[in-house]
Amino acid sequence: MAKQVSEKILIKNGRLIDPKNKIDQVTDLLIDDFKVVKIANNLNDSAVRTIDATGKIVASGLIDLHVHFREPGDEEEETIASGSAAAVAGGYTSVVCMPNTNPPVDKATAVEYVHRMGRQARKTFIYVMGAITKDRAGQELAEMGLMAEAGAVGFTDDGCGVQDAGAMLRAMKYVSMFDLVISQHCEDHSLAQNGVMNAGYKATVLGLAGMDPLAEEMMLWRDIQLVKKTKARYHAQHISTAGSVKIIREAKEQGLPVTCEVTPHHLLLTEEAVADYDTNFKVNPPLRTQKDVEALRQAVSDGIVDALATDHAPHLQSEKELEFVSAPCGMVGIECALPLYRKALIDTGICDWSQMLAMLTWRPAEIIKAQKGSLAVDDRADIVIIDPDAQWSIDVNQFHSKSRNCPYQGWDVKGKVLYTLVAGEVRFEAKGHDAVSD
Repeated sequence: MAKQVSEKILIKNGRLIDPKNKIDQVTDLLIDDFKVVKIANNLNDSAVRTIDATGKIVASGLIDLHVHFREPGDEEEETIASGSAAAVAGGYTSVVCMPNTNPPVDKATAVEYVHRMGRQARKTFIYVMGAITKDRAGQELAEMGLMAEAGAVGFTDDGCGVQDAGAMLRAMKYVSMFDLVISQHCEDHSLAQNGVMNAGYKATVLGLAGMDPLAEEMMLWRDIQLVKKTKARYHAQHISTAGSVKIIREAKEQGLPVTCEVTPHHLLLTEEAVADYDTNFKVNPPLRTQKDVEALRQAVSDGIVDALATDHAPHLQSEKELEFVSAPCGMVGIECALPLYRKALIDTGICDWSQMLAMLTWRPAEIIKAQKGSLAVDDRADIVIIDPDAQWSIDVNQFHSKSRNCPYQGWDVKGKVLYTLVAGEVRFEAKGHDAVSD
């Protein structure tokens, strides 16, 4: 593996937004030896490279708690290398890979493999969650202690919820020993059954099996009761319903160690998007109603949502070309997530840049206990530079991801990542802009 290079880089005149330290000001940053060494106005230090960030936002690198890079097992859909390249193109300097690979990440050697492949890719920083149960079968607990020693930042059987309450209780008791987080894909199979979209009138009209919102809410409610008993740190993945918002709001009011995330598609899209049977809109949990979208946005506004996560889920075109019932769930979007969040949250007045970046930096960092998410002196130089006013059209054919199952093709969006720096090294630079002077 090539040795990491530390360049002395001066970023001039950028709008530094650091929500963790409550900073929002135009200033300069000097980067050296993999970290931020100076923050001040009118810096004139010599540097190998100077980046003119006038009119741009300079922020801590984005952190995604929920990605699927498909390796090992489905490298034709995505690899850790291609997923990492997609991540830095989207401004992400840290991502958390899910364990529902083939074979699943349910032992220490698998955790070590993902970390090793991430180091070889040398793009974004790769974290990994281990499976809660062996083979993600929902019964016998996986080697959680050994995976924790290997560097797992949490545990989940993502792709399916742990159906057995007793198994989930044991998992919470066990993981409390390491103070790591249990993340849950909330879905009660007895209620979800074979649903492929949100249950209701629209599903009936389309002749598709519906997935009742109760499938998500019942498991979430059950798990909250287990949290009350164990005090384990618990994270609800990709919540999608107004009922889930209510449950999490009440849990937080009770002071329980509960966090949650929401995706771009659940903030922007509704079940109406499924009307043409376009499988790029088939996700799990499914797209819900406008009422649910509004509840999720309100939860963001109220600070109930802790993290914005993409649930980047690549699939082969041949799989997505199957009929709606048979096609797999999931969409890619890590490369265009930032402008989509802007469209859903900033452009609608739900929050401002500082509030949005908090859910993309230090708040997700706290969930996985990573010392990241801020841009103070001596902090690791994980940085994204954003042009907030750049207008562009999403083109899946330009993606670094190996897959193209994205429903946002052709969307006109605003806000573009110009640079992504990881530990002080430029790992992504957008083409066709003039922000650099060497």
